[in-house]
Amino acid sequence: MPGASSRARAVARKLAMQALYQWQLNPLRWQDLCLQFRDDEDMARADREYFEELIRGVLEHSGAIDAELALSLDRLPASLDPIEHAILLIGGFELMHRQDVPFRVVITEAVGLAKRFGATDGQKYVNAVLDKTARHVRAQEIAGSAEV
Repeated sequence: MPGASSRARAVARKLAMQALYQWQLNPLRWQDLCLQFRDDEDMARADREYFEELIRGVLEHSGAIDAELALSLDRLPASLDPIEHAILLIGGFELMHRQDVPFRVVITEAVGLAKRFGATDGQKYVNAVLDKTARHVRAQEIAGSAEV
């Protein structure tokens, strides 16, 4: 059932955004972040493995992800709103390390989180940054989708 799987991943992304927000304020090891969210009421509906992969992957690659995002930002990653930064880190990780997730899905999911949790019009910023990042990181995929 693809719909159930995509909903579970959407919940995993939401929880990962919350965990990464917390991590920016109080840095912890990825394992400790995952433990803190283990009993969250939404975890029962989440793809737990994907949640853990997002947390582990973002924390292990945060420097490289921020460096890639910085090419599309108008300010330093550290000066971003923590919610939008968490969303961009997730989107950046997926664009760079999860080739199985189509770039359009990455951007749509990130924009949805930004609409729901970010600052006013934050979704426009998230969309623009991830669109530029995707054009660099997923140029072949984007070129292939333009031919369709």
